[in-house]
Amino acid sequence: MVTSLLLAVLMCFLGAMTWSFSEYALHNWVGHLGRGKNHFSREHLHHHSKGDYFAPAWQKLVASIAVVGPMGVVSVFLMGKLFGLSYTLGFSVMYFLYEWLHRRLHSHPPRGFYGRWARRHHFYHHFVNPKMNHGVTSPIWDIVFGTYVEPEQIRVPEKLAMEWLCDPQSGDVHTSFAHDYVLRRRKSVA
Repeated sequence: MVTSLLLAVLMCFLGAMTWSFSEYALHNWVGHLGRGKNHFSREHLHHHSKGDYFAPAWQKLVASIAVVGPMGVVSVFLMGKLFGLSYTLGFSVMYFLYEWLHRRLHSHPPRGFYGRWARRHHFYHHFVNPKMNHGVTSPIWDIVFGTYVEPEQIRVPEKLAMEWLCDPQSGDVHTSFAHDYVLRRRKSVA
């Protein structure tokens, strides 16, 4: 019984790691290298050009059902009910955590070390170099594939600045975020 439980936990972890790899692969190879030639790539490039845009939740739900449903069936067939469902659960939980985290990075200020790290990592990708830092929840696969960069101060285009980043009175970066971010202002036409 203890061995089965430990193996189920291991399968859940492997499912989570499979999502982590899928997150990197989708973001880099399908999203960016797809160059707008597939639906995911077009949605992703739209997200980059308009930072507060996210594909509609119903599209994400349909896509997740289309992936997780067959994954669960195949996993149960190959590994048995306990291990197959554990694997699928790990994958699914990490997917939904990714969706929640990704939206939160754009819509809420950082809280704690991880929140600060995740935003800097992700916004370096958005605003400095889209060929780097493809992982959103983790840098593991960026490190493995050589696409990891430790960001310095990130220059955020004024028109794409997240609402939480700027002081509404001054229009400048909040002083608490000024070490990590600076606005790249639009040139004024005189």
